[in-house]
Parts: sequence; C-alpha cells; structure tokens
Amino acid sequence: MPVSSDADAVGRETDPDRPSLPINELFYSLQGEGILAGTPSVFVRTSGCNLRCWFCDSYHTSWEPTGAWRTVDELLDRIDAFDADHVVLTGGEPLVHDAAGNLLARLQGRYHTTVETNGTLAPDVPIDLVSISPKLASSTPTPDRPPAGGDADVGTWAERHDHLRVDLAALATLVERHAFQLKFVVTGPEDLPEIDSLVDRLRDAASVPIRGHDVLLMPEGTTREAFSARRATVADLALEHGYRYTPRLHVDLWNDAPKT
Repeated sequence: MPVSSDADAVGRETDPDRPSLPINELFYSLQGEGILAGTPSVFVRTSGCNLRCWFCDSYHTSWEPTGAWRTVDELLDRIDAFDADHVVLTGGEPLVHDAAGNLLARLQGRYHTTVETNGTLAPDVPIDLVSISPKLASSTPTPDRPPAGGDADVGTWAERHDHLRVDLAALATLVERHAFQLKFVVTGPEDLPEIDSLVDRLRDAASVPIRGHDVLLMPEGTTREAFSARRATVADLALEHGYRYTPRLHVDLWNDAPKT
C-alpha cells in the first residue's frame, strides 16, 4: 500500500507572501497512467476544479472540495521526505491555482514534474511533462449520469461543464510549450469520433506535430470490475485508430483504495 503524508494543518486563506495551495492529499505511490506508468512518484493533489465530470475519480477535489491550505515551503518539506525523483501535481484542476506556478518553479531542476490537467488553462509555468486529459461530451453530468460521489446540483453544472470542457487555444499552447501526452478517458466506442475530431482540430491549431503515440486511450473505471469491463474494448480501439493504450495500474493493484 502506498505511503501517505496526512494533512495536519488547520485551514487558512492563502497569503501572497507565503504562497499556498489547498491540498486534498499528498502521498507516495506508483504513477498508474500514461507514458510514465510504474514510476515511483510523490502525488500532490490540490482541491478545486473548473469542471464537473460525472465520473470524477477524485470527487472530494471537485464536487465537494476538501483539504487544508499548505504553503509551498511545507509542501517541499513533505515531498523531500519521500525517496522519489518524480512529482505529480494533480487535482481537481491544479492550474486553477496561481501558487501551482510557485510550487513548480521550486521543483524545477530538483524533480521531474508531471502536471495532470484538463487542458482548459495554460499558464506559463515550468512543467517537464503535461498530461492533458481533454473532457469529452460523455463526461458531462446529467440527471441520468449524476456524479459518482453523491448528491450534487447537476443542473447548474451540466451546461457550464459542457461550455468549458474544451478550449482549443489553451490545448494548442500547452502542447507547443511542453512535452505532452493527450490522455482521453474512454467510456466506449462512441467516444472515438469525438476524439479523432479533436485531435485533428488540435493538429491544425498547434505548431508542433501530434503523433498517434502522443494520444493515449484510457478506460473509464475506478474499480477493478469497471476497469476490466472496458479495457479490452479500449485496447482494440487504440489498435484500430493508431493511438496508445494506457492502463490504470493503481486500479489493478489497489482497486479503489484511497491515496493510490
């Protein structure tokens, strides 16, 4: 089981002189997804998100954000306590927070950093690998697809989420500025026309090549049962469309255990 660093500070507002982030959890585990799958990593999970995917696997960072404010200095001390060369800044949506840039600047040159983002924001911050997960139409919450974590105001968020979920200019900026992977959560074959269309549009908009192996297909599912029900289908879709398949190792190894 991964080693965790639990929050113990009281909540506080951020201070410009002591940049802080709202932290849902900080823990040591294996990167479960993408081109660095299997890499020992420190995960820094922020709270707060500008989208509301119905299947969010970190419900308490989006629909009901929880956590404690941590200064960048505190975070660095906790990160340094683990034996890892890789730090994953994730969420929620970490790039909604200005202090994410402060943390990434302090990590630069000391750790390899991955930022997991929905691709709707593109601040000029140092990132070694940006893992972009554009949200498809199938991510939009509806009365028939309520959020996985419990009750929420689906009606308020459905239109807002659908309006905000793809920002082509932000996506182009991210892929031009950083090493990148485009990681799509796939619920079924019906998602592929939208993925193909978005990849084509991004190829037209960006000034850098986007190759088939830059596009990763990942089965939706936060439990072994849900994941295994889709993985063969998604693997076949990756073969058919010339994309890369990515596992979710943490689901295979630890099922839906927290802090994995």
